[in-house]
Amino acid sequence: MTAELPTGPLTGVRVIELAGIGPGPFAAMMLADLGADVIRVDRVGDVDPSGFGTPHPDLLNRGRRSIAVDLRSTDGREVALALIGDADALIEGFRPGVTERLGLGPADCHAVNPRLVYGRMTGWGQDGPYAPYAGHDITYLALTGVLHGIGRAAEPPVPPLNLLGDFGGGGMMLALGVVAALYAVRGGAAGQVVDAAIVDGVAVLSTQIHALRRLGMWQDPRGVNLLDGGAPFYDSYECADGRYIAVGALEPKFYDELVRRTGFPLPPDEAPDRTDPANWPALRAAWARLFRTRPRDEWAALLAASDSCLAPVLDWQEAPEHPQLAARRTFVVHDGVRQPAPAPRFSGSPTAVRRPPPWPGEHTDEVLDEIGYPADRVAQLRAAGTVG
Repeated sequence: MTAELPTGPLTGVRVIELAGIGPGPFAAMMLADLGADVIRVDRVGDVDPSGFGTPHPDLLNRGRRSIAVDLRSTDGREVALALIGDADALIEGFRPGVTERLGLGPADCHAVNPRLVYGRMTGWGQDGPYAPYAGHDITYLALTGVLHGIGRAAEPPVPPLNLLGDFGGGGMMLALGVVAALYAVRGGAAGQVVDAAIVDGVAVLSTQIHALRRLGMWQDPRGVNLLDGGAPFYDSYECADGRYIAVGALEPKFYDELVRRTGFPLPPDEAPDRTDPANWPALRAAWARLFRTRPRDEWAALLAASDSCLAPVLDWQEAPEHPQLAARRTFVVHDGVRQPAPAPRFSGSPTAVRRPPPWPGEHTDEVLDEIGYPADRVAQLRAAGTVG
């Protein structure tokens, strides 16, 4: 197992992550990918020393070290506050009020570190009538109107994995908020709370759709618009081998390129005016018939070096091997595990996957030593079950 030299624009920033699932760990991963020293505080009950020295399979936890602490104990709270006192930021993803009950709420933490950026990740936010209750990605998408817009016409809405809510509207927004608050602190501001709610983030991501509705360019029924699969020139099609290609030829010049290179349409089909939605069903049927005449990779090869905006729909295994992604090293291998590379790219402070995902408690002794805990005190805490 290797730990590379510090890299990235956040080198020198220390973040404490109170272990959770989903969007919180994703935000912590993003900060670690950008160079921050992220220390994950795991539960003592999750410690399994037999895994130490080998990568944990959860890639969302990459790039950081792990210390296991019983946060419900007085001594565990002391350890956590000692970590927080030396940190620049904290991330937690509990329901509202949980860290306050643990004695680790914003007021408790700012008492020991006034410059701390306190990042909070929830679905509903820290206030409002739904704040105390559970939810999941699909729940948050439903209430923001976004789920309504995803799916085929006259069919039920389709959950878009949990990329849109948990990670786009949640974890990414939290990471952005933490970085913005850190920038303010570096400029002389006091520490503050970053309240990142998935419902807020998803709503922001949908701003363009709200704008298009105001412009009269978007209809409320799903599956009938330019970008939701309604347009036959922005959709996916089955090929002769049962695999799919994706067409995104929105602009006329790109559509013309697609038509020219594919030889569209097949006789006796016609090519009606694509700007009239009344023609879309016939146009879709004609394109579908054409694309079923060749296998996916033949279409991809035919249209690869062009502005036709056609791409093969690759599966999880195929994607890293695509020439464009391979050339950019969009996927990298670290400690024998292929995974998405850190993004975005920086010309002056390049990023890298610096550490594999740790096992809970793998770095407890190392981290406690860094913050000044003597070996005998660590042994006492371990014997009491306070740390693991």
